[in-house]
Order: sequence, then C-alpha cells, then structure tokens
Amino acid sequence: MSAFRHTGRKIVAIGRNFADHAKELGNAVPTKPMFFLKPTSSYCPVGRAITIPEQCDVHHEVELGVVIGKPASRVREADAMAHVAGYTLAIDMTARDLQDKAKKAGMPWSVAKGFDDFTPVTDMVPAAAIKDPHNVRLWLKVNGATKQDGTTRDFIFGVPKLIAHVSQIMTLQEGDVILTGTPKGVGSVKPGDAIEAAIEDDGKTVLHGKWTVAGRKVDAEL
Repeated sequence: MSAFRHTGRKIVAIGRNFADHAKELGNAVPTKPMFFLKPTSSYCPVGRAITIPEQCDVHHEVELGVVIGKPASRVREADAMAHVAGYTLAIDMTARDLQDKAKKAGMPWSVAKGFDDFTPVTDMVPAAAIKDPHNVRLWLKVNGATKQDGTTRDFIFGVPKLIAHVSQIMTLQEGDVILTGTPKGVGSVKPGDAIEAAIEDDGKTVLHGKWTVAGRKVDAEL
C-alpha cells in the first residue's frame, strides 16, 4: 500500500480549500480550485524523521491525500471517483517565511514547499476504507497538544471537482496524489518536536502516523 510513493509522478496540492484556513493566513477564499505541485522526492514515510531547514519557519498542514488509481484526463465530475485508488494521510510542510517572501515577490512557492521530507505520508488505504471522503475528521498534534482538528465537511471544493478540474489541465497518472487542503490551526514546528496525526471515519481511525522533527543547515541562499 506504499507503492504510490515510488510510482507516482507528481503531488498536486490544493491551496485554500478550507475557508477558515484561507482567512487565518489573510488570503481570499477562492472561487475555483487553485493548486501547486510538489516533488515526489519530498515524501517522508512514517517512522522517518522530518528534516527541516533550521533557518526557516516551518509549518505543519495536515491533509487528506487522494491516490489516483488509473489515468485521468479531462474527466467529468460524475466519473471522477472511479479514478481513486485510495487515500493517505499527508502533511504539507511549508517554509512559511519563504512562502510569504515568494508571494510578495510574485514568485513560485516551489522552494517553500519542495524540500526533502516536506510531504510526510502514511501508507494508503483502499478507497472502500473511507465511506465518504467529504465527512472525515483530520487532526494533528505537536508534542501531544492538538494544533489542528477539522473535518472535510468544510471543503470548499469536493474530491470529484478537484479531480475533474486538475485533469482538464494535466493528466493525473496512476500513483499521483492530490492533497485536498488543510483546516485552520497551522503552526510552526522545530527540531526535537514530535508530530502525530490521524484521519478518522465515523469515529474510527483509518490513517495514523507519527514523526519526529530534525534540523539541518541548508547550504544555499533561500
């Protein structure tokens, strides 16, 4: 159930798909899906330390990840769910200071989002393991304290809409992952922190992961 980390070609990350999260960062609530790409080299499986650049302000963003099971090109919303193989729990780690600087300069977010280990993920569960991806609970704790606790009922755009929209622009391939957005409560982590996150369906934990945070000095101008 971890093959997607090796076979997928891209991570498509949806931005601002929870209104409260958009507002907490001072962003406008979108009227159409917006997304950016992350490299698959940013995957960090459960049990491996999330290594972050020590000179950056790195935030956690817990998300439901949709794993694509067969190619999707220009699909209709009505047909979109047939392309879903399963789901993963993901954390979209973000160097917030670099993202803010890039936004102000009108530059891409690739550096802020693309460091190695900046997409911690669990293994995948099959699509049938989650009855309704629009009705699951997402939570994340740092050092045992709850920082994010939300529900996908608050999605602005549902999974079929996201798949249909992205597939009109680029083909989604087997193993690709769509990160569907994060609820409010994002915040900083630092080396030595312990992160725990889960996705629950009807009170039952279906995806769960724990990671520690380590630091490294990035020998590049950021």
